[in-house]
Amino acid sequence: MNELIFSTVCQPVICGSDFLTASEAFFHADRILDFNVMIYVADGVIYVTEDEKDYEIGAGELFFLKKGIRHYGKREIPRGTKWYYVHFFLDDPVIGCTPLHADSTPIETNEPITYMAFMPKKLTGLKNSTLEKQIFELIEFTHSENSYKRIKFDSLFKLLLTDILLFGLAEKKNETLSERICTWLNDNCDKPFSTALLEQEFFLSYKRLAAVFRKEKGTTMQQYHTNCRMSRACYLLRSTLLPIKEVATCIGYKDPLYFSRCFQTYSGMSPKAYRLSARDAY
Repeated sequence: MNELIFSTVCQPVICGSDFLTASEAFFHADRILDFNVMIYVADGVIYVTEDEKDYEIGAGELFFLKKGIRHYGKREIPRGTKWYYVHFFLDDPVIGCTPLHADSTPIETNEPITYMAFMPKKLTGLKNSTLEKQIFELIEFTHSENSYKRIKFDSLFKLLLTDILLFGLAEKKNETLSERICTWLNDNCDKPFSTALLEQEFFLSYKRLAAVFRKEKGTTMQQYHTNCRMSRACYLLRSTLLPIKEVATCIGYKDPLYFSRCFQTYSGMSPKAYRLSARDAY
């Protein structure tokens, strides 16, 4: 499908970008470019054929054309179509990059890690999304009077590509019910465990949710939720100067003594001892 390959060690370099409105109907140019193209359609539709495969990019949809591949238009793009584009170079990933997947090596290895993954060819449903806002802000920045924008521009674009990649991976992943529950529990680790909220979120009885989760994950939802909270507490103890009472409050514990007992069970040491051990590790 002529997908681009994104890696954590390759910096994209932009060679052109803008926002356009078609004043008249037209056919996409027949050409082979030595740079890649990102297109985001804000209104209307763009028709393009790449490597003899036809694509239709409608409003709220994003699409990539790969360098060195012939593309052209078979169908007329209507008058009034509005789109954002970025022309950019992106080197092939270096040898030794690790394919990115859900079980990739954690960052805390103290070893250099480089990842690579295929960019999504096309994304849909981006109207009023965070990604759409990022695209708008990126193009607006290109027209600013900031004399140093060249330094920042490519980095902003790499961040955008990263978010596009992660959005595409999330769309592509066929999550099981237990994985969706894990995501929800992670996102709500600052709140007490609630069977009622789980039933409301997933439209299933707690008994059914609990059975599926234990079967697929080998633990209970409550234990998983507690682990999420304790993991968050570890992060706050390592990276902030918050008093232990406030750390407890941040993850939904009203009683700091009860929090300390839970943390001791989880980590084998008190919150204060953990904070000191984390400092000594550096």
